[in-house]
Amino acid sequence: MSMQAHRYAIYLSPAEPFRSFGSQWLGRNADTGAALPMPQDMAPPPAEWLKAPAHYGLHATLKPPFRLADGTDGSMLDAAARDFARGREAFDAPLTLRALRGFIAWCLDDGGSRDMHALADACVLAFDRFRAPATAEELARRKPDRLTPDERRMLEAWGYPYVFETFIFHITLTGMLDAASEAAALACLSAAGGKLLETPLHVDGISVFVQPKSGDDFIAARHYGFNGSTTDGAGAAYLEA
Repeated sequence: MSMQAHRYAIYLSPAEPFRSFGSQWLGRNADTGAALPMPQDMAPPPAEWLKAPAHYGLHATLKPPFRLADGTDGSMLDAAARDFARGREAFDAPLTLRALRGFIAWCLDDGGSRDMHALADACVLAFDRFRAPATAEELARRKPDRLTPDERRMLEAWGYPYVFETFIFHITLTGMLDAASEAAALACLSAAGGKLLETPLHVDGISVFVQPKSGDDFIAARHYGFNGSTTDGAGAAYLEA
């Protein structure tokens, strides 16, 4: 009998050198779940800056975390992810560091948005058959009263407020910050990782992440290259038949 995780997600797991720096900054390897030291010559930031993003692992959301729909399982999701990724065209996406909705993230620069939006839109559509409908409690956690009308419409239709026209690509690097902490985090990340942004992010695959049990940290289950390759993470057992 197959193992089923509490939740699954379709993420973009950043390529190097963003993966190493970002994983060390968050203090956790999303492939193994192991703790990592802070990047060299960098003072550890306050723990509250990192708690929320470290929980999810270094990633950009393509299809937000979902419980599996009735009649589906991890092996079916694995097969769909293989089919989705195989044969897609790789592309480069220039990134910038900025504040977004109260946290700090690597976001798209002026270039590369069309390819990234197309990838995210395709993921939302292709994997929606695996998503169990959001419960009232799950919808309430998104604080719909604070969302725009378009974001509420996306939440009701897709279980997440930031898809399609409300989608903003981002690789989250901090939790929610006040103004002073936001400025400090921007300065810290700019000084330590600013050179990373001189080279665009190379996008050549997608990943399935899993949350084994409610409250657990997310870990990578499998990475799917557009060239047909796959690489397993610590959560691979949750994709087996």
